[in-house]
Amino acid sequence: MKLPAAQVAVLSAASATEERPLDHIADEADIKPEAATRAAFELADAGLLAVSETERESVALTDEGREYREAGLPEVRLYEAALEAGADEAPVSLGSVLDAAGLEGDAVDIALANFARKGYGEVAAGDLSADPDADPGEDPERAALEAIATGGAAADAAVRDRLVQRGLVAVETHTERAAKLTDDGVTAQMEGIEVAETVRAVTPELLTSGEWRDVEFAEYNVEADAEAVQGGREHILRQTANRVKDVLVGMGFREMQGPHVDAQFWINDCLFMPQDHPARTHWDQFALAQPDAIEELPADLVERVKSAHLEGVGEDGEGYHSPWTEDVARSLDLRGHTTSLSMRYLSGYDADLDPPERYFSVEKVYRNDTLDPTHLLEFFQIEGWVMAEDLSVRDLMGTFTEFYEQFDITDLEFKPHYNPYTEPSFELFGTHPETGELVEVGNSGIFRDEVLRPLGVEADVMAWGLSLERLLMLMYGFEDIRDVHGTLCDLDLLRNVEVVH
Repeated sequence: MKLPAAQVAVLSAASATEERPLDHIADEADIKPEAATRAAFELADAGLLAVSETERESVALTDEGREYREAGLPEVRLYEAALEAGADEAPVSLGSVLDAAGLEGDAVDIALANFARKGYGEVAAGDLSADPDADPGEDPERAALEAIATGGAAADAAVRDRLVQRGLVAVETHTERAAKLTDDGVTAQMEGIEVAETVRAVTPELLTSGEWRDVEFAEYNVEADAEAVQGGREHILRQTANRVKDVLVGMGFREMQGPHVDAQFWINDCLFMPQDHPARTHWDQFALAQPDAIEELPADLVERVKSAHLEGVGEDGEGYHSPWTEDVARSLDLRGHTTSLSMRYLSGYDADLDPPERYFSVEKVYRNDTLDPTHLLEFFQIEGWVMAEDLSVRDLMGTFTEFYEQFDITDLEFKPHYNPYTEPSFELFGTHPETGELVEVGNSGIFRDEVLRPLGVEADVMAWGLSLERLLMLMYGFEDIRDVHGTLCDLDLLRNVEVVH
């Protein structure tokens, strides 16, 4: 019997009495492991070798996991700093505790997300309180990190899975293969096996010389395992954003663009939001330290907006009778909503308008919210507005119905609501496909005269701000937006989730 050299080497290194790991066979045969594996499967197909496979898992800390093992989990550091600050007796400033704990960047989000989850305390309105009865020394995730780092395993599979979700532990599954000679393989060995001169590739030399007619070509096992390669792919959130854009363009809308950092004038003042409104405090918005103010604002528009705040609009206008200063209007914040873009466009500052007009944006916004399954510090807002004569709530509801039907969402519910900038106003809700619970997906209404008249708009304008992430939840059934967005994102889920067309 003649066989390729690699197969002869594998048969010679295999045993008839016990299974031997293929990597050991490769070492003894002095060939590469992948060559030994290929030869083993070819021999198995010929009935000369029996190959067995065993799936095994290896667990190890990631770089972030090793960092937290040394420095402590962010939520534990936050809790310990909170106790030092006396938060177990009375709420203390969240900012001061974060500074004391040495937390910054992504570690802040991670600490806050897990602080409440583990029952260490609560964060509300910018203050933090700590549960005096919590015991971080018994934190199972902390213990699991230590166990895995020292070669052990997490006692609880659920704890290990949570560490994997947090990106602190990596679990890899690999296949261990072993081989043993079959009776036919033993017989072939006894009868004698010669090395066949085989060729694995057709070369120009073989073709031009004609030698290809006389050589023996090696066979390929097209069913043999190949190395898994994880290529890049578009994030499901970006896919959904692009779908939203396509749908809105198909409905006749044009896209707006504008700055992420903007003056409070565009973010709030033009929206008839009083300057002493609670939502405009640093607890809800992120202010910039440098630069701290915008250089240019249209002076005539500033005066009209100021007049609307102080005196109202029209004969029956009241205004707010509360302080209004241009210094506050000029201060720079990360935008808390993309309605700042709408104000720029409606004013004619960034676009010349001639009703009817339809505009939208799908852009990121930033809010100092408490993290939970439906809230993040930054998220995507689907902003949109229509300018036309004689618009009504029925027009607005019809627009939503048409839009959401493109995503197979047909069970919208509307709830009356109050906004300083729209009247009438209402919130939108959809039913979660997995839990059956109502999920708020957006806010909307008809802009008030106090918003439109200072901007110089004489037509009606209906507008809305919808959450892209919550649309994603209704489309795919996700229960926690942190599973697809941010540091706790489940990469396997993103790689394997079915794309909804």
